[in-house]
Amino acid sequence: MSLRDSLDLIRTVRPEAGTAAIDHEILAERASSLGAAERKVVNAVAALASADADRASALSTARLVVWEYFVQRELIGFRKHTDVIQELEIPSEVLAGLGAMAKPKR
Repeated sequence: MSLRDSLDLIRTVRPEAGTAAIDHEILAERASSLGAAERKVVNAVAALASADADRASALSTARLVVWEYFVQRELIGFRKHTDVIQELEIPSEVLAGLGAMAKPKR
């Protein structure tokens, strides 16, 4: 078998087509994961809006969930969050404390 025959065989097999299926699965998993993170944000913002007695805990949870959502968006490539902040109606009090973590208990 000559080099030309080998190259023709490689072109026939199309190795790049073998990664298309896994690339599709990765993109689908990213979309699913981002959708789940967004649902967590919606639930946390709703819980904060209805919180009375334990508002500090609801605010802390909302900040953590929104921060995780933003990090996930940035890992995928979405760098600007202004649209989702408006769309999900994330309160400014949540945004003001993003990334702030409580002092660990010893």
